Amino acid sequence: MKDREIIELYSCGRHEEAFRGITDAYTERLYWHVRRFVCSHDDTNDLLQDIFIKIWTALPSFRGDSGLYTWIYRIATNEVLNHLRRQKVKSLLSFESESASLEKKIDEDIYFNGNELQRELHKAIQRLPQKQRIVFSLRYFDELKYEEISEITGTSIGALKASYHHAYNKIKEDLQKMF
Repeated sequence: MKDREIIELYSCGRHEEAFRGITDAYTERLYWHVRRFVCSHDDTNDLLQDIFIKIWTALPSFRGDSGLYTWIYRIATNEVLNHLRRQKVKSLLSFESESASLEKKIDEDIYFNGNELQRELHKAIQRLPQKQRIVFSLRYFDELKYEEISEITGTSIGALKASYHHAYNKIKEDLQKMF
């Protein structure tokens, strides 16, 4: 179901059907979007539930100023950032860095089915500063345009391009050291 059809259903009062359309259209995409940041299947599933609850409760306030896709991704990204902030506090209390904790999750993930290069790529991404990690993931994995990323993050296109460039170079440098 296309976003236009989902919005139409919602405006006609068919709220549950519209929400079902959202979950059908976005569950897999959001799963991978979230998973790239939290590195855990279980954490991702928990966050997805929270994200869909937020979408359901915020749906009446959706005005259509942005696309449904970017609105949903903004909610998902904000939930991920909140989760990462909580994880950062936990990692500070355990004297383990946030990136080390996430890298450990990548190594221990029984669901990870990539090769060693892919594993190291994901670890290198986790070592990026948070803003660069978000921009890189949205651009590289989700293949979003800078304009869409700008709507999601509220950051200028120029700053996004610079962040992506810096992230790309850091990842390239990390991977060259390993291989």
